[in-house]
Amino acid sequence: MMMDYKNNVIQNDLKLITGQDYISWDKLKNKTVLITGASGMLATYMVYTLSYLNDKFNYNIKIIGTVRNIEKANSKFFSLLDKEYFVLIQHDVVLPLTYKENIDYIVHAASNASPKFILSDPVGIINANVIGTSNLLNFAKEHQIKNFLFLSTREVYGKAISENIDENSYGGFDILSSRACYPESKRMAETILKSFNDQFGVPFTVARIAHSYGPGMQLKDDGRIMSDLLNNVVNSENIVLKSDGTAERAFCYIADAVSALFLIMLDGENTNAYNVANEDEPIEIRDLAKKLTEIFPDKNISVIFDIPKEMGAGYSKMGRTKLNTEKLELLGWKKNVSLEQGLVKTLKVIEE
Repeated sequence: MMMDYKNNVIQNDLKLITGQDYISWDKLKNKTVLITGASGMLATYMVYTLSYLNDKFNYNIKIIGTVRNIEKANSKFFSLLDKEYFVLIQHDVVLPLTYKENIDYIVHAASNASPKFILSDPVGIINANVIGTSNLLNFAKEHQIKNFLFLSTREVYGKAISENIDENSYGGFDILSSRACYPESKRMAETILKSFNDQFGVPFTVARIAHSYGPGMQLKDDGRIMSDLLNNVVNSENIVLKSDGTAERAFCYIADAVSALFLIMLDGENTNAYNVANEDEPIEIRDLAKKLTEIFPDKNISVIFDIPKEMGAGYSKMGRTKLNTEKLELLGWKKNVSLEQGLVKTLKVIEE
């Protein structure tokens, strides 16, 4: 799969995102935005969105993307590499960032949620969330930024204390589980944000994201259910479920998620966190697998069950709970893309 800013599906998504008139887009005019982990799925779409604002509406936004893997980033941003407004910097957030010019907004998206890396590089995940956040906040402290947006996770809520999780519904963790490196470090990062605000006045907002998907997602060896299923579809392989498939999930398409991220960054209340999820179409995994075989009949694939005795240690064992997005919706957020529409869009980009 070759991601391209100029892809028709992506351009239509960018038109949809920038057409959300409840977002205060004008705040970005003539501003500089720094995005860490810029080659990640959501971060890439944020870079594309800012570029679209420049190309279509002359917003004059300077975009600085930091990445660890410059080759991967060059392949995702090859249509933007000759743009004067776009700068790619090879940088690992666990190291202090040096950049002398003005920065208005920081988006910290450098982290990894893949079960594969949760098992193979848990220390790296902790470092990106904890040391990386601290480094960026020290950098922000010296640049008088307008806001720091942190991409967090629904997993900070731990074991559900209610069936409808709002932004204050905190439960506990097994802190000695292998997966704890991810949600615990996200929790710590949020606490660091609040501490820097209390002590140094650095502004921030937090997006707690649940099950986003779309063009740019990692398919091979990722370990998350949507990635695994789509990887089967792309390769015309039967979908092999390692459980009975009754676990329920609700998925949020990237265009709706990125609209939420910009809304939270530009219009969210300082020091507040917001849930980002699409709970309109909850679906059992086995039904999602069946749906994919029906949407793409030309793949001629089936759903097969191959259930192991034990679940892998890198996977979340938290039960299904609904993430309440009323707080975000009060800011004006609207969902526009259905599950089936999102699946079709994603596969179209992947296969082009």
